[in-house]
Amino acid sequence: MTTLSVVTGSPAVRRALLLAPAMLVIGVFFVGGFAQAIAQSLGHQPLLGGGRWSLDAYRVAADDPAVRSSIALTLRIGILSTVLATTLGVGFALVVRRLGAGRAWLTRLFQGTLAVPHLVGALCIALLLSPSGMTSRTAHAVGLVDDAQQFPALTQDGFGWGIIAEYVWKETPFIAVIALAAMSVNLQRLEDVSRTLGAAPWQRLRHVTLPMLSAPVGAAALLVLAFTMGSYEVPVLLGRPFPAPLSVVTYQTFNDTDLTSRPEAMAIAVLLATLTTMIAAGYLVVTQLARRRHA
Repeated sequence: MTTLSVVTGSPAVRRALLLAPAMLVIGVFFVGGFAQAIAQSLGHQPLLGGGRWSLDAYRVAADDPAVRSSIALTLRIGILSTVLATTLGVGFALVVRRLGAGRAWLTRLFQGTLAVPHLVGALCIALLLSPSGMTSRTAHAVGLVDDAQQFPALTQDGFGWGIIAEYVWKETPFIAVIALAAMSVNLQRLEDVSRTLGAAPWQRLRHVTLPMLSAPVGAAALLVLAFTMGSYEVPVLLGRPFPAPLSVVTYQTFNDTDLTSRPEAMAIAVLLATLTTMIAAGYLVVTQLARRRHA
């Protein structure tokens, strides 16, 4: 047996080799890109003749009204979309699980929805909720409003209802598919045992089903949160130019013809990544404390 075969036969080395391609991609495109963004936000501009390392870009971003008004909007859209999609997705999964023969059909319907691009979903929401959309015209037809234009604005609005609706519509099937996949035979056996021991339906849901779903659904919810806080095309189609989410403000600043505004764009991007990471870290801490409490 050669030395190479002995080394690759180690479980730790084998795991490292299997993870190497994925870690290489993450290292180059995420860690490398994030490090470059931080460097440029601190004034590293080699194409412009170097530059002075400073926190000026962060001070400019902090004084920018567009950035300040975007933070609350971004947090509202990301958190509300994630909470609503997670709640509805788990709820649909629990209902579909009890349908028997209809479960396979609805599961395929959920999976088919995942293939719809967010851009198409945003156009569908615009046709449905815009001032001239189907909802406002239906409200006018049944006499709820005198004119379709009097219907409350649900797109290009300050709250971001249209953006949230699109994310919830697209991400709920994703959460439902993950929850259905996590409802394995072992979960059914644990529920049967708890039923035998006299647990009521609500007790089985609270102490058996939801704890078993918390890990996979929580990981999926973090993916939804990261996407909804960083997405660009949906807020552009369904949101206002001002205030706009941080992702839109970042892109607009980055595309400014004045190249000296690039550090500010990178500072906003770093701020967006930091906010998302802080929320994700807070969620992980809360879930770890909850697991220890129920252990």
